[in-house]
Amino acid sequence: MTENENWTRVECDAGGGQADQDLLRRLIDGDVAVVRLRGLLPAAEFAANRERLRRIFSDATTTRYVNGALTTIGPYLAKYLSRPDDYFTAARAAENRLDEVSFDLSAQVRQALTKEFGLHSLRPAEEPDGRRYGDAVVRVHADGVSNPLHNDNIMRDARDTGLALAGLRHQLSCVVCVEECDEGGELRIYQRSWRPEDEAFKIDGGLGYDAGVVAGAPVHTFRPRAEDVYLINPTHYHEIERVHGADRTTLGFFVGFPGESLTDAVVWG
Repeated sequence: MTENENWTRVECDAGGGQADQDLLRRLIDGDVAVVRLRGLLPAAEFAANRERLRRIFSDATTTRYVNGALTTIGPYLAKYLSRPDDYFTAARAAENRLDEVSFDLSAQVRQALTKEFGLHSLRPAEEPDGRRYGDAVVRVHADGVSNPLHNDNIMRDARDTGLALAGLRHQLSCVVCVEECDEGGELRIYQRSWRPEDEAFKIDGGLGYDAGVVAGAPVHTFRPRAEDVYLINPTHYHEIERVHGADRTTLGFFVGFPGESLTDAVVWG
């Protein structure tokens, strides 16, 4: 596992004309590790939404595994793939709670990304019967918490569920840094996507995969900074280093493209 100058991030200032659909294609093709967007929203909007979020921090729930824990506000679909009805119920409840405190960061980020990348549409995903997916998840990494090596691929994971997302063509992930920790919390992303034979490295009863699955793969490491927005290809293996000090709080959602044009997309948490 070595840092590689050819596997790195692209820095973009919002409104600077650097972000376009070709950049999305490079993420999908595995040519770019991370796209960092600075100044996508005014600092005042982040400050207002941070304050709103503090009012519902007590709503956060923790799911524990043998090798880690995930603390979130709002449900994440991967936890509910075997019981999607429960997911849609939880998503509506979380949406209502966020609406109560006027937390609208996810909608603002979607609107800004639509303009930045020249998209025709970027909206919460829906099932054919009208059930709407949650549009984002707030993730809280407290002092001492890390996130094991894993990858996210809804086309693979939802294949046998009958959910519409299984029919997507490509998947990206958007990470909005709401608050940064004092030390640690770096995201490490590898130039290595999942292969069927990787299941031999799966951690039984736990989260993710043993480190041997990315042996020799180029890696890029970056630490999210407050008020920055990041795009990665989550089908590549990635992990979060141990957090120290203040919470590492992010808003995250997946971005799915149904076709190759990369002009229309849906999101879910």
